[in-house]
Amino acid sequence: MATARPLTICDVYDGFLAGKKLTEDEWDYDIIPTNATKLKDKYKLNFGKNMVPEDKSTMNNLFAAGLEMLVSTGFYNSDLKRVLKISETDVWEGIKKTPKQIILGEGRDCARFYPRRGNSPVKPIIQGGPTGAPVSEDVFVQVMQSYAQESVVDTIVNGVMATIEGHPAITNTPYEIRALMAEIRGVREATVRAGRPYIAI
Repeated sequence: MATARPLTICDVYDGFLAGKKLTEDEWDYDIIPTNATKLKDKYKLNFGKNMVPEDKSTMNNLFAAGLEMLVSTGFYNSDLKRVLKISETDVWEGIKKTPKQIILGEGRDCARFYPRRGNSPVKPIIQGGPTGAPVSEDVFVQVMQSYAQESVVDTIVNGVMATIEGHPAITNTPYEIRALMAEIRGVREATVRAGRPYIAI
Protein backbone atom coordinates (compact mmCIF):
# COMPACT_ATOMS: atom_id res chain seq x y z
CA MET A 1 0.00 0.00 0.00
CA ALA A 2 1.41 3.38 -1.01
CA THR A 3 2.21 5.88 1.71
CA ALA A 4 -0.30 8.72 1.86
CA ARG A 5 1.07 12.02 0.61
CA PRO A 6 1.05 14.73 3.28
CA LEU A 7 -1.17 17.74 2.64
CA THR A 8 0.60 20.79 1.25
CA ILE A 9 -0.36 24.41 1.87
CA CYS A 10 -1.80 24.50 -1.67
CA ASP A 11 -3.90 21.38 -0.97
CA VAL A 12 -5.28 23.08 2.11
CA TYR A 13 -6.04 26.33 0.27
CA ASP A 14 -7.77 24.48 -2.59
CA GLY A 15 -9.70 22.45 -0.03
CA PHE A 16 -10.99 25.62 1.60
CA LEU A 17 -12.01 27.08 -1.78
CA ALA A 18 -14.01 23.92 -2.51
CA GLY A 19 -15.47 23.79 0.99
CA LYS A 20 -18.94 24.64 2.22
CA LYS A 21 -19.62 28.34 2.72
CA LEU A 22 -20.75 29.33 6.22
CA THR A 23 -20.99 32.47 8.30
CA GLU A 24 -18.79 32.68 11.37
CA ASP A 25 -21.89 32.81 13.58
CA GLU A 26 -23.21 29.57 12.03
CA TRP A 27 -19.85 27.91 12.75
CA ASP A 28 -19.48 29.26 16.30
CA TYR A 29 -23.05 28.99 17.52
CA ASP A 30 -24.50 26.05 15.57
CA ILE A 31 -21.97 23.66 14.02
CA ILE A 32 -19.40 23.51 16.84
CA PRO A 33 -21.75 23.24 19.87
CA THR A 34 -24.12 20.81 18.09
CA ASN A 35 -21.35 18.43 17.02
CA ALA A 36 -19.50 18.68 20.33
CA THR A 37 -22.66 17.85 22.29
CA LYS A 38 -23.40 14.83 20.07
CA LEU A 39 -19.89 13.45 20.54
CA LYS A 40 -19.89 14.17 24.27
CA ASP A 41 -23.00 12.03 24.57
CA LYS A 42 -21.77 9.34 22.14
CA TYR A 43 -18.49 8.84 24.03
CA LYS A 44 -20.07 9.37 27.48
CA LEU A 45 -17.66 12.15 28.41
CA ASN A 46 -18.35 13.56 31.85
CA PHE A 47 -15.38 14.97 33.74
CA GLY A 48 -17.24 16.11 36.84
CA LYS A 49 -14.83 18.05 39.02
CA ASN A 50 -11.77 16.43 37.43
CA MET A 51 -11.06 18.66 34.41
CA VAL A 52 -7.95 16.65 33.44
CA PRO A 53 -8.86 12.96 32.99
CA GLU A 54 -6.43 10.47 34.52
CA ASP A 55 -8.04 7.10 33.73
CA LYS A 56 -7.14 5.43 30.40
CA SER A 57 -10.73 4.82 29.37
CA THR A 58 -11.71 8.49 29.58
CA MET A 59 -8.47 9.59 27.90
CA ASN A 60 -9.04 7.16 25.01
CA ASN A 61 -12.67 8.24 24.63
CA LEU A 62 -11.63 11.89 24.67
CA PHE A 63 -9.08 11.29 21.92
CA ALA A 64 -11.57 9.31 19.82
CA ALA A 65 -14.17 12.06 20.23
CA GLY A 66 -11.63 14.72 19.27
CA LEU A 67 -10.57 12.77 16.19
CA GLU A 68 -14.15 12.25 15.08
CA MET A 69 -14.94 15.93 15.77
CA LEU A 70 -12.04 17.02 13.57
CA VAL A 71 -12.90 14.69 10.70
CA SER A 72 -16.67 15.24 10.78
CA THR A 73 -16.56 18.98 11.42
CA GLY A 74 -13.39 20.20 9.71
CA PHE A 75 -11.61 23.55 9.97
CA TYR A 76 -13.18 26.97 9.48
CA ASN A 77 -11.40 29.77 7.64
CA SER A 78 -12.86 33.07 8.83
CA ASP A 79 -11.35 35.01 5.90
CA LEU A 80 -12.71 32.72 3.18
CA LYS A 81 -15.87 31.87 5.18
CA ARG A 82 -15.45 28.25 4.15
CA VAL A 83 -14.91 24.86 5.80
CA LEU A 84 -12.06 22.47 4.98
CA LYS A 85 -12.80 18.77 5.45
CA ILE A 86 -9.95 16.30 5.92
CA SER A 87 -9.88 12.53 6.21
CA GLU A 88 -8.88 10.40 9.17
CA THR A 89 -5.92 9.23 7.06
CA ASP A 90 -4.79 12.86 6.73
CA VAL A 91 -4.91 13.23 10.52
CA TRP A 92 -2.89 10.07 11.19
CA GLU A 93 -0.31 11.01 8.52
CA GLY A 94 0.06 14.41 10.18
CA ILE A 95 0.55 12.77 13.59
CA LYS A 96 3.16 10.34 12.19
CA LYS A 97 5.12 13.19 10.63
CA THR A 98 5.06 15.39 13.74
CA PRO A 99 8.63 16.11 14.94
CA LYS A 100 9.69 14.22 18.06
CA GLN A 101 11.50 17.29 19.35
CA ILE A 102 11.86 20.97 18.49
CA ILE A 103 14.82 23.17 19.32
CA LEU A 104 14.20 26.92 19.45
CA GLY A 105 16.83 29.56 20.08
CA GLU A 106 20.58 29.05 19.87
CA GLY A 107 23.58 28.21 22.04
CA ARG A 108 23.09 28.55 25.77
CA ASP A 109 19.73 30.22 25.16
CA CYS A 110 18.21 27.30 23.23
CA ALA A 111 15.09 25.51 24.50
CA ARG A 112 14.36 21.87 23.66
CA PHE A 113 10.74 20.82 23.37
CA TYR A 114 10.05 17.12 23.99
CA PRO A 115 6.74 15.24 24.21
CA ARG A 116 5.52 15.08 27.82
CA ARG A 117 3.01 12.72 29.40
CA GLY A 118 1.28 12.82 32.77
CA ASN A 119 3.68 13.22 35.71
CA SER A 120 6.57 13.56 33.25
CA PRO A 121 10.09 13.94 34.67
CA VAL A 122 10.84 16.28 31.75
CA LYS A 123 10.37 19.85 32.91
CA PRO A 124 7.85 21.92 30.95
CA ILE A 125 9.02 24.75 28.73
CA ILE A 126 8.16 28.11 30.27
CA GLN A 127 7.23 30.88 27.87
CA GLY A 128 7.31 34.35 29.36
CA GLY A 129 5.73 37.52 28.08
CA PRO A 130 2.52 39.50 27.70
CA THR A 131 1.39 37.09 24.93
CA GLY A 132 -0.18 39.47 22.46
CA ALA A 133 -1.50 41.91 25.07
CA PRO A 134 -1.07 45.63 24.30
CA VAL A 135 1.96 47.28 25.93
CA SER A 136 2.73 51.01 25.96
CA GLU A 137 5.54 51.81 23.56
CA ASP A 138 7.38 53.91 26.16
CA VAL A 139 7.92 50.85 28.40
CA PHE A 140 7.84 48.08 25.79
CA VAL A 141 11.56 47.22 25.92
CA GLN A 142 11.66 47.29 29.72
CA VAL A 143 8.60 45.03 30.01
CA MET A 144 10.06 42.50 27.59
CA GLN A 145 13.42 42.64 29.37
CA SER A 146 11.72 41.87 32.68
CA TYR A 147 10.62 38.51 31.23
CA ALA A 148 13.86 37.72 29.38
CA GLN A 149 16.04 38.22 32.46
CA GLU A 150 14.13 35.61 34.49
CA SER A 151 16.22 32.43 34.41
CA VAL A 152 13.16 30.15 34.50
CA VAL A 153 11.86 31.63 31.22
CA ASP A 154 12.86 29.49 28.22
CA THR A 155 11.26 31.44 25.35
CA ILE A 156 9.65 34.84 24.90
CA VAL A 157 6.08 35.50 23.74
CA ASN A 158 5.98 39.21 23.12
CA GLY A 159 3.23 41.75 23.62
CA VAL A 160 2.09 44.18 20.94
CA MET A 161 2.66 47.90 20.87
CA ALA A 162 -0.56 49.75 21.52
CA THR A 163 0.78 52.80 19.69
CA ILE A 164 3.72 53.71 17.48
CA GLU A 165 5.16 57.22 17.78
CA GLY A 166 1.92 58.21 19.46
CA HIS A 167 -0.34 56.83 16.69
CA PRO A 168 -2.70 53.90 17.39
CA ALA A 169 -1.41 50.72 15.76
CA ILE A 170 -4.67 50.04 13.94
CA THR A 171 -5.03 46.84 11.88
CA ASN A 172 -4.70 47.21 8.10
CA THR A 173 -2.95 50.58 8.32
CA PRO A 174 0.72 51.51 7.76
CA TYR A 175 1.01 52.09 11.52
CA GLU A 176 0.34 48.40 12.14
CA ILE A 177 3.40 47.53 10.03
CA ARG A 178 5.55 50.16 11.72
CA ALA A 179 4.47 48.92 15.13
CA LEU A 180 5.31 45.33 14.20
CA MET A 181 8.80 46.30 13.04
CA ALA A 182 9.32 48.28 16.25
CA GLU A 183 8.15 45.28 18.32
CA ILE A 184 10.71 43.00 16.67
CA ARG A 185 13.52 45.51 17.29
CA GLY A 186 12.28 46.12 20.83
CA VAL A 187 12.16 42.45 21.81
CA ARG A 188 15.63 41.84 20.39
CA GLU A 189 16.97 44.85 22.28
CA ALA A 190 15.33 43.55 25.46
CA THR A 191 16.90 40.10 25.12
CA VAL A 192 20.35 41.62 24.51
CA ARG A 193 19.95 43.85 27.57
CA ALA A 194 19.00 40.75 29.58
CA GLY A 195 22.16 38.97 28.44
CA ARG A 196 20.17 36.37 26.45
CA PRO A 197 20.52 37.49 22.81
CA TYR A 198 19.69 34.10 21.28
CA ILE A 199 16.57 33.21 23.25
CA ALA A 200 13.68 32.14 21.01
CA ILE A 201 10.91 34.65 20.40
